[in-house]
Amino acid sequence: MTRTATVHRKTKETDITVALALEGGTVTVNTGIGFFDHVLTALGFYAGFGLEITAKGDLHVDAHHTVEDVGIVLGQALAQALGDKVGITRFGSAFVPMDESLARAVLDISARPYLVYDAVMPQERIGDYDSCLTAEFLRALTVHGGLTLHMAGLYGVNAHHLTEAMFKALGLALKQAVAVGGDGVTSTKGAL
Repeated sequence: MTRTATVHRKTKETDITVALALEGGTVTVNTGIGFFDHVLTALGFYAGFGLEITAKGDLHVDAHHTVEDVGIVLGQALAQALGDKVGITRFGSAFVPMDESLARAVLDISARPYLVYDAVMPQERIGDYDSCLTAEFLRALTVHGGLTLHMAGLYGVNAHHLTEAMFKALGLALKQAVAVGGDGVTSTKGAL
């Protein structure tokens, strides 16, 4: 089974391409935002994905449009790569500690987009990345990927550690949820 997708989206604010292979491969990310590249690389690695992301955005304004639009395109690629979702485990969860921080991700590939985000960031900025943008990325990912996601930064005093732990937890939860564990749709309704 080949579960791959390539999605390109160009607007007046951003130009983004995401190539996703759920069965694995290399991870390369270039968004022009160093910390965002760092955590997206971690997400792809811990999910076990092949993931290539290239993004050019209006960073002279700020990083908001680029971060949000990467979430949109990655969500679309995930939905396409999953196809009819036959055989997937569907649910995934993970806790990830990073030094003094602890994060939790719990998700359902439900086709019912919903984000519960509970994280108070100790610092407003992480390099060139506004820490509030994590919620924007996750909201776009859940809506366009058809995910129900409960993401929590349970505690921490370093925004870098807490955010990185959240992206790693999301990757591990996605790895569980996209895994093929049967030959039917994991739903009592018979469809997702």
